Amino acid sequence: MNNIRTRFAPSPTGFLHVGGIRTALFAYLVAKQADGQFILRLEDTDQKREVEGSAEHLMESLHSLGIEYDEGPDRPGDFGPYRQSKRLDIYIKWAQRLIDSGRAYADPYSSEEVQKFREQAQKTKQPFLYRNHRPENPPAWDGSQPLRFKSDPKEYEWHDEVMGDLRTGPEVIDDIILIKSDGYPTYNFAHIVDDAEMEITHVIRGQEFLSSQPNYLNLYEALGLEKPIFATMPHIMNDQGNKKLGKRDGAKDVLDYIKDGFLPDAMVSFIATLGWNDSTEQEIFTKKELIEKFSLNRVGKSGAQFDQRRLLWTNGHFIRSLDIDVLYTLCQDYWPESAKNADEDYKKQVLTLVQERMKYLAELPELINFFFEEPAPDLELITSNKQLKKLDHNRIKELLELSRQNLEQSNFTHGDIQEQLNQLLDQTGEKPAVVFSLIRIATTWAPASPQLNTSLAVLGKQTTLSRIQKAIDLLT
Repeated sequence: MNNIRTRFAPSPTGFLHVGGIRTALFAYLVAKQADGQFILRLEDTDQKREVEGSAEHLMESLHSLGIEYDEGPDRPGDFGPYRQSKRLDIYIKWAQRLIDSGRAYADPYSSEEVQKFREQAQKTKQPFLYRNHRPENPPAWDGSQPLRFKSDPKEYEWHDEVMGDLRTGPEVIDDIILIKSDGYPTYNFAHIVDDAEMEITHVIRGQEFLSSQPNYLNLYEALGLEKPIFATMPHIMNDQGNKKLGKRDGAKDVLDYIKDGFLPDAMVSFIATLGWNDSTEQEIFTKKELIEKFSLNRVGKSGAQFDQRRLLWTNGHFIRSLDIDVLYTLCQDYWPESAKNADEDYKKQVLTLVQERMKYLAELPELINFFFEEPAPDLELITSNKQLKKLDHNRIKELLELSRQNLEQSNFTHGDIQEQLNQLLDQTGEKPAVVFSLIRIATTWAPASPQLNTSLAVLGKQTTLSRIQKAIDLLT
């Protein structure tokens, strides 16, 4: 093939989650790897199911992840329109070819009559095939009835870049509807016409279409079209790996991930590795590396498990790799209200401390609140602590008083604070898990915090000593 052209063709019936994004990403990578074109086409022929604003939402989702298409509804090219609802005259033209060659006919039956045919098949325990009820003398098609394909049942063998060599018998081929009575084409017909008109070379789509492939092959032959390269994506499974990922399992809108502070590059890396690997142990990929290394024959045939923990780990990795000034800019919308008017240098110091622990940007407030406002004491943090709950009330108070005395002597550099903390261990004979945990809780009243000496240095001497004293007073 001289020019590789791939497409992503979603229906604007809702948000875009990771399954759709993965299909789009793989099509994008195949095209970019060959210096080809990646096309977005909106398959909006099911008018009843279309959700207002969904088309714009789909485009925004791809743009936000940097999966940029070369042609689409908002980026016209030479093969438009890129919405199926704007291409109705094209489908009529192709449908007429089938009518003229005797391969399409008007469906004269009502929905009630078709239902009776189904019930008859059920009674005889036979699969329902419409071609068994094909009318002998169908009326001329005037557009008010469905237009059906006159199939030619036969065996098929074909190659799928992911699933391998496949074959089926004639029993799965039927007279499918090409154009509905409302004048809109079905997916089964429209996508084949559009792929031919747009010179698509690779059809990459989800596993749910695999059972219909024999009908598509029959239709390619009837239209005299050369078949594209096929690649079927297996399902993305839930966390437990026992069913297809759904909304209840965390199949969130991709824009919700972006709003929560998941970085686009991290999302792309994570989604690319759902079912694909480059045969190495590498788990993190830049977009440039993906374009260089991706291949359809390295996509697994079985479902890929969606692991939320791995997504958080991947995003944390990308956050840690950011320059602090870049991270500061990205965090502008996530600072708590108490930090809005704080000094920029101080905010960057705090951000540097928590950068190592951040998994997504929206968790910034809970990580840093105690740096900007007085935390509310929560004695349960002490009584539920594995080490501290072994100590009696007086010992805890004694350790806090000794901590305050030692830290009062510090000049509050990172190194000097650590030296005072180490001396405190020698002085009390307690483990770091006891002394350091107690000081951390008394100064932050948070379940976790960054490294103690650096946290105290950023909080400052006055705030640190004041908070320890308040904890002593609380215990008194």
